[in-house]
Amino acid sequence: MDNRGKRQAASIFGGMGFYIALLVCAVAAGVVGYYALMNNEAETQDSLAQTVDQQEEQDPVAVDAPEEEPAKPVISDEPVVVESLQPVQEPQEEPEEASAPVENVPASSEPTLEVVHPVQGEMVAVFSVDTLSYDATLGDWRTHDGLDIQAAAGTAVAAAAAGTVLSVSEDGLLGTTVVIDHHNGYVTTYASLQPETAVLAGDEVGAGTVIGTVGNTSLSEAGLGAHLHFAVSKDGVPVDPAGFLE
Repeated sequence: MDNRGKRQAASIFGGMGFYIALLVCAVAAGVVGYYALMNNEAETQDSLAQTVDQQEEQDPVAVDAPEEEPAKPVISDEPVVVESLQPVQEPQEEPEEASAPVENVPASSEPTLEVVHPVQGEMVAVFSVDTLSYDATLGDWRTHDGLDIQAAAGTAVAAAAAGTVLSVSEDGLLGTTVVIDHHNGYVTTYASLQPETAVLAGDEVGAGTVIGTVGNTSLSEAGLGAHLHFAVSKDGVPVDPAGFLE
């Protein structure tokens, strides 16, 4: 082979050798990179596994959950439109039927009692609690809380009004005495009666019921002879029997 052919052959093989060497280097670099990548992935997986194992070995940490806040009312920023309230009309009651007219009854300060005179006779001493009157029996001046009605001994004495007999007793000055409660504040007293009476304490009597007879048992009024001493009180205060009888 001449020199020219040798130079051509060397040129060809020199060029091919360069590319072969370049290819070998590229393959070698790829192989090295692949193994390096594989080693990195293996190390990464080992690191992750160790991390997981370490987390599993650690004791669990208690975490306090935050307390729930009470619900708050939702307040709207927009104004609320309230319709004007209409007055509620109450149902009208039907007019009641006119009742029969009620007669006007005059008011009375106290119940009406049927009153009768306890005995008929002559008035020999009148009611006198504001001024003194002369007592012929005792010979002195004193007040007198009732009426003295002279009548024949044994004359019937009647209850002046309906009521309950409070007591039948022997008074040291007034003699045999009957007291009647008329249940409206009024109490009547009948004294100087004969000892035998027609009623007992607790008896109910009506106006005109005979309770005893005229006698002369009153020591303080014996000078008057047979008579009835009749007295009236209202709520415990002596009043004029003449007004009560009228």
